[in-house]
Amino acid sequence: MTTRTFASFACTAMALLLALSSPVWAQRVKLSTSMGDVVLELDHAKAPKSVDNFVAYVKAGHYDGTVFHRVIADFMIQGGGFGSDLTEKAVRDPIALESRNGLSNVRGTVAMARTGVPDSATAQFYINVKDNLFLDQPRSRDGNGYAVFGRVVQGMEVVDKIRAVPTMARDQHPNLPSTPVIIKKATLEK
Repeated sequence: MTTRTFASFACTAMALLLALSSPVWAQRVKLSTSMGDVVLELDHAKAPKSVDNFVAYVKAGHYDGTVFHRVIADFMIQGGGFGSDLTEKAVRDPIALESRNGLSNVRGTVAMARTGVPDSATAQFYINVKDNLFLDQPRSRDGNGYAVFGRVVQGMEVVDKIRAVPTMARDQHPNLPSTPVIIKKATLEK
């Protein structure tokens, strides 16, 4: 084997190893909203149940036509559970909480919403609009925290536009946007 052939082989082998060992952050979901597009990158390595759950809802078209029903300008924006008429959408069984995965509720991360019961997350998610470290498991009031499973990689300016919309109280929604902010379509990106 010549030096040139060996070098070519070594470069090819190194490229293959890097491709095989690259992080699983690569899976992305685009949320096409009434205010613009937001692209989320999902961390399957650290939150496999949450990512698989979220992706299954995306593939089923669950998020299409849902609204951000809870918008708190200095906290987060939450969606995935209600249609534009505020009818609650049917969901699958809840998943196990993955809040001890080392990911933190910092600005731009996406996490599973849940009730006061740790293993109660279904389809609802939220995007942190500021660092909310008190939601991380080690700092949380209930000792469980909330499971981060991804981050915004494009469209944080859209998230910031959503966080700034005027809100009102209506029925069970104390922080509902006055003008609906709709997730028109959620799609997997390659």
